[in-house]
Amino acid sequence: MTFHKFEDIEAWQIAREMCQVVKNFTDKDRFCADWELKKQIKASSGSAMDCIAEGFERGSRNEFIYFLGVAKGSSGEVRSQAYRALDWGYITEEERQLLDKLAWRVGAAIQGLIKHLHSTEIKGQRHPVKTLHQVVPPHLNADEKFPSEPPPFLQ
Repeated sequence: MTFHKFEDIEAWQIAREMCQVVKNFTDKDRFCADWELKKQIKASSGSAMDCIAEGFERGSRNEFIYFLGVAKGSSGEVRSQAYRALDWGYITEEERQLLDKLAWRVGAAIQGLIKHLHSTEIKGQRHPVKTLHQVVPPHLNADEKFPSEPPPFLQ
């Protein structure tokens, strides 16, 4: 599993979809009037999306894993806030279930990515893998075989 940009990450794509659904729901008249919950749920859904991107762009596996954890927590916030929106009559049960499903999918995709990152030796963009030319001593041509004896300056 290799990504060259955060837009390629499935969890980010699902989080983006969740953000759009949240925006559509919060644009409704009753929901729109509750500026505090509207701001909170939009921030949580945006945080899920943004933390995936920020973690990826940090260029370090450990930081990426940390930010994925934050993003997963934010998707959980969306689920909780959707219950409040339901309880206060801003969205229907079907709409809450849609948000719940998207948030669960974001969380599951993130968890799978975290599991993968823990199992790989790749450290991230900030830690480049040495190429053969970086490993071969400068006095040798990278295409030559390593000699059986050390170079004279090491004897």
